[in-house]
Amino acid sequence: QVHVVQSGGGSVQDGGSLRLSCVVSGYSDCTKTITWYRQGPGEERDFVAGVGGAGTSDYADSVKGRFAISQDNDKNSLSLQMNSLKPEDTAMYYCAAAVQYSPLCREAAGRVYWGQGTQVTVSP
Repeated sequence: QVHVVQSGGGSVQDGGSLRLSCVVSGYSDCTKTITWYRQGPGEERDFVAGVGGAGTSDYADSVKGRFAISQDNDKNSLSLQMNSLKPEDTAMYYCAAAVQYSPLCREAAGRVYWGQGTQVTVSP
């Protein structure tokens, strides 16, 4: 079983900073992709940031230059540093993990594992 646990978040004023962390456990020998998404009230869940297969970071245009992700060496955790926060960044943030297919990992591959969600609120 793959477990995704998030921490961090909270409330800040416009221009403030917050940090989110995501730790993925289970199937430790399997390659995982970890990605951050967010969902505002009445909106769909949108991509925020992630690490590609070549180890390159990818960001939504709305957060480029303000958010930064960092991955631990074991690649089972991904942090999201959010700077220069704006009220429009207010949302529930979710961490998602996916297991890359291999014969060893086939029971866990083919699905997305979601964290419990973390509220981020930015006031004007």
